[in-house]
Amino acid sequence: MENKDEILERVSVKELDSILGKKFKVLDDGFVRVVDYMGSDESIVQAARVSYGKGTKKVSEDRGLIRYLLRNQHTTPFEMCEIKFHVRVPMDTWRQWIRHRTANVNEYSTRYSIAIDASQKTDPDKWRYQAKDNKQGSEGFLSAEVGKILSEKEIKFQNYAREIYKERIEAGVAREQARKDLPLSTYTEAYWKIDLHNLLRFISLRMDSHAQYEIRQYAEVIGKEIVARWCPITWEAFMDYIYNGVKFSALELNVLKAINSGDKEEALRLADSYGWLKKINDRLAKNRERIEFEEKLNLLGIKIPWA
Repeated sequence: MENKDEILERVSVKELDSILGKKFKVLDDGFVRVVDYMGSDESIVQAARVSYGKGTKKVSEDRGLIRYLLRNQHTTPFEMCEIKFHVRVPMDTWRQWIRHRTANVNEYSTRYSIAIDASQKTDPDKWRYQAKDNKQGSEGFLSAEVGKILSEKEIKFQNYAREIYKERIEAGVAREQARKDLPLSTYTEAYWKIDLHNLLRFISLRMDSHAQYEIRQYAEVIGKEIVARWCPITWEAFMDYIYNGVKFSALELNVLKAINSGDKEEALRLADSYGWLKKINDRLAKNRERIEFEEKLNLLGIKIPWA
């Protein structure tokens, strides 16, 4: 039974305390830093065991519990941990970031203050081609020769847009109107507070290889440099079960069972019944579900029956 005179101390994490306020550089002029936090791996365990007191203090048992909770999608205990970031991010990347509505946000106001005099610039060898099979993605890079021309024009455009903005401000134009032609590459800043459960969701989506390169850089810094220090047991479980884990749908499992039993014809029949094997001009038509399953088979080293 808990002692009614007991004083609870604030949970602190030395590894995270050591980097509080430290700027982790992202892209050419962006950054992420921790402003404050609440809770730790210990807090997750405490919340999960609240119904029967403190329970065990063995680290091995705490680790097992956290892994069980994450593996079985018990989300509430992870919501007991919160963290507040100060970020500087290009506006176009921020548009993707702010779609994660499970956070508290206060962004730098260009109605009240002068816009940040910094824009994200692209190195000549970093201009990406539009992906052929993904309308919202990219793949491969343009030549450095072409990229050099694009980067030079990018700088000219950004400088010209800034000059126009300054002229408007100096002429007395309202800041809320003077800003309207600033490029989306302009950096903005914000305070972003979020609980650990929703932060892991953000990281799982934005650190994924299919995410846009720019926001992926922020997600990797937040995950690998910050969350890994803050809640190392949770981070380990997240990497094992979510980020590096593989899930199979009921349809995929049916095909996988047929492959495993050596029944290629049944695997083909099932795949065809799911609409995965439709052809256009004697070639398999694009099917996102089939392609994702093929990626899983390749990861497992299993031959694709219809390849």
